[in-house]
This record gives sequence, C-alpha cells and structure tokens, in this order.
Amino acid sequence: MTSDIQRIVVIGGGQAGGYACKALRSEGFQGQLMVVADEPHDFYERPPLSKGVITAQEPLPRLFPADSLAALDIDWHRPQRATRIDRDARQVELNDGTRLNYDRLLIATGSRPRLPVEEWAGIGNVMTLRSWDDACQLKERLEGSRRVGVIGGGWIGLEVASSARKLGMEVDVFERAPALCGRSVGPEVAEAIRELHQQHGVGLELERQDIQLDEAQDGRVTILADGQAHEPYDLIVVGTGVTINLELAREAGLKTEQGIVIDAAGQTSDPYIFAAGDVAQHPHLGLCLQSWAYAQNQARVVADAMLGKEAHYDEPAWLWSDQHGVNIQILGVPSGETHCVVRKEAQGPVFFYLDQDNRLVQMVAFDQPRAIKLGKRWMSAGRTLDPQSLEDPDFNLMQLR
Repeated sequence: MTSDIQRIVVIGGGQAGGYACKALRSEGFQGQLMVVADEPHDFYERPPLSKGVITAQEPLPRLFPADSLAALDIDWHRPQRATRIDRDARQVELNDGTRLNYDRLLIATGSRPRLPVEEWAGIGNVMTLRSWDDACQLKERLEGSRRVGVIGGGWIGLEVASSARKLGMEVDVFERAPALCGRSVGPEVAEAIRELHQQHGVGLELERQDIQLDEAQDGRVTILADGQAHEPYDLIVVGTGVTINLELAREAGLKTEQGIVIDAAGQTSDPYIFAAGDVAQHPHLGLCLQSWAYAQNQARVVADAMLGKEAHYDEPAWLWSDQHGVNIQILGVPSGETHCVVRKEAQGPVFFYLDQDNRLVQMVAFDQPRAIKLGKRWMSAGRTLDPQSLEDPDFNLMQLR
C-alpha cells in the first residue's frame, strides 16, 4: 500500500461506492474514508426496486448489515452533493461549501432516468424509477391504480410491467422500436421476451414513434400514440433510458466519452482520480454498463488500484432481469457478425450468438443459470463451439467445460 494515501473521498452512495469502500477496508486501508451521497440512505442495491420492493413490501435492500457497515468507519456527507472537483488542490467542494481533501478520489455518481419530453416532468401521475424513494412512491401509487401505462420497452420498463401485472393491473407498454430490448439482445431473444409478456396479458404497442401525454382533469393520463388515443391510465411509468452523471467529471476536465474514460484499473486521465459503476466506461467495451455485476466487481478492482496494487478488470458484460417469474440472464453484448443457435429445453430456451469462428459473443438464458456459468468459461477461453451440440437438448453442455 502506498503510505501517502491517508484520505480517500468517494462520490456516490450506490452499489459501486459501497463495494469500493468495503474492498478498501478489506485490503487494509486505515485512513479517513469519506462518502458524499445525495440520498440519506445507507448503501443499497437497485435491482429489487422494480420487483420485490413494489410487489412484496421488501425493506431497503441494504448492501451490508448494520454492524458490517459500522465497521467500515465511514465519514458520511449526506444528503449532500459534490459540486466541484479542484484537481490542483485535490479537493471536492460540496453544495454547502464544505471542501474535502483527498489523496485518492473515486467518482461513482451513477446515472439518472431520462425523460424524452421535459414537459412530462410536470404531469402529476408520470413517474420514473431509480431510487428507493422513487420505489416507495411507485408502490403507493400502484396501490390505487387499475390501469398502468409504461413508456419504454427496455429492461426497467418491462420489469415494472411484470410487477404491475403481478399486482393485478392492466398494463400497456409503448415502445418506439420494433422490438423489445432491441439494443441489447438479438431479434430471437426480443421475440421470446415479447411472447412472455403477451402470455401474461401485457399489451404491447411497438413501433409507436410519436407518443404524447395529456393530463385529464381527474389526474389520469391519456396516451396519444401515433395519433391513436388510449383509454386514460391511472399511472404512467417512463423507462426510456438514463443520462450518465458526467457533469462533475467534465467540469473537472477529465476525459469522457459515453462515460468517464478509464483504464483496466479504473484510473481516469488524472492519476489521483478513479471511477466505478455506471459512470465508468467499460475499459474494453467502450460502453457504460448499467449492471449490478459491473458495479460490484469493477469497484473491487478499482479499490485495489487506488491503494497502488496491481489490478485490472476484464470480465465480460453480465446482467439479468426477472420478468413474470422468469430469470433472464444476458452474458456479453451484441458485436459484429453473428449467427444465433437456439437450444430449447423444458426449463427455458438458451440463445447462443456465435461469430464466424463459432466462438461465443453473447448468450441469453431463460431460467438456466448453470448454462451462463459455462458460457463465462467459454468466453474466457475463446473456445470454439459446435453449433449442433449447442442446439441439441439431449447433449449435456457440461461435456464442454
């Protein structure tokens, strides 16, 4: 450990910030650990917010038990915002004027929901979902709703649609693209997701380019989609992507593209500043991954690097979604020319996207977590696979370990 590191500031109280703090202490950092968070809550996970929190009254999904969190000995600054990074003085300025000195700085500012039309923010029964407070409000609003409209056919929108159906509501999903989750999975997977939602009674309005909202006198909201009016909805949930919180980094002069540009150790263009989680552009993919696994595992690597240890992050993208009781896991991202091999089993289908040399580029499994574990090994080894074996449900995939 570098002896001159006595003060570390973490901007962001989410999953990446939390796991970085835990890793720093686990690796022996005994100096002052300061966390700036814009929410008053302890570190928590976001995936349950669109599922169990709004359907089963689950409590705040804390990352760590109270005693483990206390052992991290964090100097909290919450709810507060970092408003400026002074790189020359190595200080972070907060909204109340406080200035925090740092020897190493971690930016884990995450992202925020994006509204396609700014005016929608002024409509009372239009919501986005990102934080614990959002989830609590959404749960309360759902309790008094009969019809729910979801704008956005990506992962968050579809999870909300699934939860609302579980609670017995009528649900329609409006999506501009011709397929669900079309930017992150192939057409074969998108079709399987569409069938899943239709089987569970979700109305799907795809390829709706012009979507307008109008608030009625009773507070309900009418959707006008490509000129077609729909019966008013009690609640509208918008899940049309996120804006990466890059403002601090850009104003500080750090190199940014889609996210903050980092190397495999999480270091930014400033040797004293690191980035983790949503805001950190994946060092190999050049993308910002809104992924639980990336936030956790990449943050651990960054913690080592901040302490001067050899560290690099090279894991493939991996995320999952729970919809209508089905666990959908996605390994890898769409890339280049691929062909799809579909394996149909009783538990659920597995989709293999292979390159011209029959190496795995992306894999999507419905209720097949063991298959995903194998896929990680194949990707890591760059293994050449036999499409006929993958497709045959009687062939034991474990033989390809």
